[in-house]
Amino acid sequence: MADIYTRYAVFFKALSDTNRLMIVDMLSCGELCACKILEKFNITQPTLSHHMKILCDSGLVTGRKEGKWTYYSLDEKVVGEFKAFLGNITSSKADCICNREEVYSWDNR
Repeated sequence: MADIYTRYAVFFKALSDTNRLMIVDMLSCGELCACKILEKFNITQPTLSHHMKILCDSGLVTGRKEGKWTYYSLDEKVVGEFKAFLGNITSSKADCICNREEVYSWDNR
C-alpha cells in the first residue's frame, strides 16, 4: 500500500520548485523546444537541463532529440494517473487510510 505513496511522492518532489511548476504549465499547451522554454526564464541552459532532468526522471515529462534540439512534452498518461491519485487522496472514501487496521512507517530513509 505504501508503494503507491512512494511512487507519487516523486511527482510532488519534482513539482516542488517554482520553475518546474511553470515549465509543466508551459508544456500543458503542447510540446516545446528547450530553447523556447529557456526564453521564458532568467536561468542558464545548464540550470534548465537540471530542471528538465528532474521532470523527465519523475516520468511527468518526456523528451525527444531532433538534431541538436530537445523537445519536451507532458506524458499525458502519467499526468492522468497523477491527477487521479491526487483526486483520490483529497476525497473522502470508505477505504481511506484512516479506516484501515494497518500501521504505516513514515520513515523514508
